[in-house]
Amino acid sequence: MIGALSLSACGSRGEKKSGDGGSANSGSATTVVIGVDAPLTGDLSALGLGIRNSVDLAVKKANETNEVPGVKFEIKALDDTAKPAPGQQNATQLVGDSKVLGVVGPLNSSVAQSMQQIFDDANLVEVSPANTGVALSQGEKWASGDKKRPFKSYFRTATTDAVQGPFAAQFLYNDAKKTKVFLIDDQKTYGAGLAATFKGEFTKLGGSLAGEEHVNPDDRDFSAIVTKVKSSGAEAVYYGGEYPAAGPLSLQLKEAGVNIPLMGGDGIQSGDFIKLNPKSQGDYATAVGLPVETLDTAKKFIADYKAAGYKDAYETYGGYSYDSAWAIIQGVKQAVKDNNGKVPDRKAVRDAVQKASFDGVTGKVSFDEFGDTTNKQLTVYTVKDSKWAVEKSGTFNG
Repeated sequence: MIGALSLSACGSRGEKKSGDGGSANSGSATTVVIGVDAPLTGDLSALGLGIRNSVDLAVKKANETNEVPGVKFEIKALDDTAKPAPGQQNATQLVGDSKVLGVVGPLNSSVAQSMQQIFDDANLVEVSPANTGVALSQGEKWASGDKKRPFKSYFRTATTDAVQGPFAAQFLYNDAKKTKVFLIDDQKTYGAGLAATFKGEFTKLGGSLAGEEHVNPDDRDFSAIVTKVKSSGAEAVYYGGEYPAAGPLSLQLKEAGVNIPLMGGDGIQSGDFIKLNPKSQGDYATAVGLPVETLDTAKKFIADYKAAGYKDAYETYGGYSYDSAWAIIQGVKQAVKDNNGKVPDRKAVRDAVQKASFDGVTGKVSFDEFGDTTNKQLTVYTVKDSKWAVEKSGTFNG
C-alpha cells in the first residue's frame, strides 16, 4: 500500500516514450512521467504520503481534462525514507528513466542537497513543495548577501527559512510576548537552518536566549535537556526540526512541569505531532503559505482529494505538492507548444517551468530568479482542542 503509486505501469501499444520526438498531437498518446521523491515509509511518512497522493491527484486531473493534448501523464513515486542516501539513489533512478520530465520533491532539505547535482546535470526539473533551506536556491553565502543560484533545475513552491524563522521570532516576541527563549535544533540542514534564522531575528528584536542545545533526530529521551530548560527561566522553547522528535520533547517538558509553549516550523505542523503529544495544547508552529482550508482556490482540491478516496491526509504540503506537479505539467504544456506539438527534451521543460505563472491551489504560483516561490505568506498555528488552529497569517516584514 505504501509502495509507488502509479496510474499505469504500461502504456498502450500506440504510446510513445517522451523525448523520442513523437508528436503529442498525432492521435496516439505520449507517456510523460512525473517523478515523486518523498518519505513514503518511516517517521515522516504522514507528510510524504500526502505529497505523493496530491501529485497523483494533479496527474489524474491533467489526464481527465486533457490538459496537454496528446500527452498522458503518469507518476513514479520513490521512497527516500527522509534520508539523503536513498534520495540520491532515487534521483539517479529517475534521471535514468527517459520518460521522466519532472520531479516533485523531496520533503527534506538535507535530502535535496544529495539530489540537486544529479538532476541539474540531466536538466531534469525538480520542484519541492516543502524544502525551506535557503542555500538550496540562493547558495551557501546567501546570509552575507552574496546570493547565487547553484542549480537552474531546482524550484520550490514553499517559501524559505529566510522568512519562516524570522516570522516565528516576530510572533513569539511581539504577539506572544516571549522575551526569553531556549533554542534547540536537530542538527539537520532544515532544523539547524531554521533555528539560525529564528535566532538572528529574535535577538535583533531584543529577545535573549536562555540556552542552546542540539539533539539528534532519532532521540526520544530528552530528560537532560528538560532539566536544563526547567532551570533556565525560558518562557518558550523554539525547536528547529520535525515532529517525530518535537512531539516527545514537548510532552516530556510538560510532564516535568515546564508549562511553556514549544514552537517550531512547518516540520512539526502535522497531525502526528499532536498524536505524539497529548499535552501539546498551546504549542505553536509556522507553516508556509496561508491555510489551504481558508482559500477559495483550494476548495476544489480539498473536495477532489476527498472524492479520490486516499486513505492518508494531504497534510501540510498537499496543496503545495499539487501546485508543484501542476507547474511541471504547465511546463510540459508550454514546451510542447513551443516544439511544434512534439514532446520536448528536459531542458525545454525546465526553462518553461521557470516562466510558469498560474493560479494554483495555494494562490498565485510563479518563481523568481532563484527558483523560489514568489508567494512569501506564512501562517502561525497553535494547538487548540487537539487540532492545529490558525493563530495568525501574514508576510515577514524584514
